[in-house]
Amino acid sequence: MADNKKNYAEEEADIITLEFDDDKEVECEIMGVFDCDGKEYIALIPHDDTDDVYLYGYKEVGDDEFELIDIEDDQEFEKAVREFDTIMAENEQ
Repeated sequence: MADNKKNYAEEEADIITLEFDDDKEVECEIMGVFDCDGKEYIALIPHDDTDDVYLYGYKEVGDDEFELIDIEDDQEFEKAVREFDTIMAENEQ
């Protein structure tokens, strides 16, 4: 992950803007929220002409408000990636 601290502002129901520590902003489409080992994660597709998908921890903090949480632990991140890949493979069938 590039930077640890991200700020976001909800622009539409399915688009958010990530602001990185270096003031770089990336608009992302919310692909979906999924569960892995009792924790929620969110998948974001950046609008930057890449095939990247950003995964973050996800926590609802109020009505229509949520917090993105960096996944600091490598093992936790790998589990989230595997779960995301499994979900994507199931959706392709």
